[in-house]
Formats: sequence, C-alpha cells, structure tokens
Amino acid sequence: MGNEMSDLTHFDETGASRMVDVGAKPITTRMARASAVVTMRPETLCLILDQKLAKGNVFEVARLAGIMAAKKTPELIPLCHSLGLDSVELHFNAIDDRSVRIESVVKVEAKTGVEMEAMTAVSVAALTIYDMCKAVDRGISIGPIELVEKSGGKSGHYTKLS
Repeated sequence: MGNEMSDLTHFDETGASRMVDVGAKPITTRMARASAVVTMRPETLCLILDQKLAKGNVFEVARLAGIMAAKKTPELIPLCHSLGLDSVELHFNAIDDRSVRIESVVKVEAKTGVEMEAMTAVSVAALTIYDMCKAVDRGISIGPIELVEKSGGKSGHYTKLS
C-alpha cells in the first residue's frame, strides 16, 4: 500500500507503540464533527420521538452519555492525549421513519485535534440509544460512524465528501 511504519505516528521506527510527542506543536483552535446512524423499527423510533419509553427521554440521556464519553476518550483509546475540551455538542435528527443521525461537534484550543473525541461521543450516544431501546427492539443497528469534518492544526481543514 506504500505506507511505511514510520508514516503511522503512533508507532516508532521499530514498530513500538507510542504516544505522539506534541510538545513543540503550536496551540490552535481545533474542531471535529462526527456522525453515527442508528437504525431501528419504525415503531421504536415513534416511541423515542413521543417519549413513551419507560427509561425516559432517550435523546437527552444519549446526549449526556456522548458528552461524558468525549471527556473520557483518553481513558478509552490508549494513545489519545488528555485534553481540556472547550465544548461538546450532540444533535439528533430523524432522517427517515427508522433512522436517527447523531452528530457531535467538539472544540478545543490545543496542540492536537479532537477527532477521536467527536467519534467517541457519537459512538457512545448510539450505544446508549440501543441500551435504552433494546427491550422493545433488539434488531437496532449502528453505523456508519464517521468523521465528517475537522479543522485546525498542521493538516488543515478536512470535509468528508458525500
């Protein structure tokens, strides 16, 4: 494929894992946007939208879970840097009669980006939707989970093409 081990920043020249040294990098404004899709039976989505599930407001619980997960990303992903996040937002939109799109926006002033925090937020929010609805619909599926946009840092701005 042309990628050598040295092109992967989380490995040294011998292939050993390492946390990337960001000490010399400048602090810049960083932003990442990620999304996840949760697909379920139409009846399940109606229960969520009408707030008729016994466990409560599914989107609000999932929002809190996603925010908490973004803050705990370095505890979940071994080589992520600990960051004092400036903001984490999660939005939920029904995209048809059986699917919900979750979008996170994470921002920070730091030496490294927040892509993993944004993707962790939507992943855990999606899992929370599953957890809250599994009693009525075990066939819920999650995916894709993807980075939609990122800005800041040396690599500049990225937007996923549709």
